[in-house]
Amino acid sequence: MAEPGAKVVPLKSRRCPMCRSPAADRYRPFCSRRCADLDLGSWLNEDYRIASSEEPDAGPDEDEPGPE
Repeated sequence: MAEPGAKVVPLKSRRCPMCRSPAADRYRPFCSRRCADLDLGSWLNEDYRIASSEEPDAGPDEDEPGPE
């Protein structure tokens, strides 16, 4: 709990990352279910990617036994 007389800084109002409208508490950080669903669709379609310096796997090696 905050001490009496302590300085309290209010949180900044956030904007929806999809359409920049004010965010709704129910769908935080989005403004609506539509924007939340659009963002989920982007993740599922692999539109968002994280850069990596690793080489992609070439697949299982022939020398190593695979799952049976």
